[in-house]
Amino acid sequence: MTFPAIVFSFFVATLLASLLHLWRGGGLFKLIWYLILSWIGFFGGHLLAGSLSWKFLDVGTIHFGMGLLGSIAFLAVGYWLGQLELDEK
Repeated sequence: MTFPAIVFSFFVATLLASLLHLWRGGGLFKLIWYLILSWIGFFGGHLLAGSLSWKFLDVGTIHFGMGLLGSIAFLAVGYWLGQLELDEK
């Protein structure tokens, strides 16, 4: 993966996290949480596609399709976990 591909991947993952934060709201902590989850999901999906030789919406050296799916999946799970309320008795 080239340096421009890494920068573009961070940009796309950051865009997805920012869009979720804009749509659902929250404070600074939630934005940081979404960013971290999106980055991990995007690069995890990219690495998974590379290790399994899956070709789905590849853009140059980036496994873009699997990166998007990984990022969306991590964001969905992270958003769901953020909605859980703990009972403190």
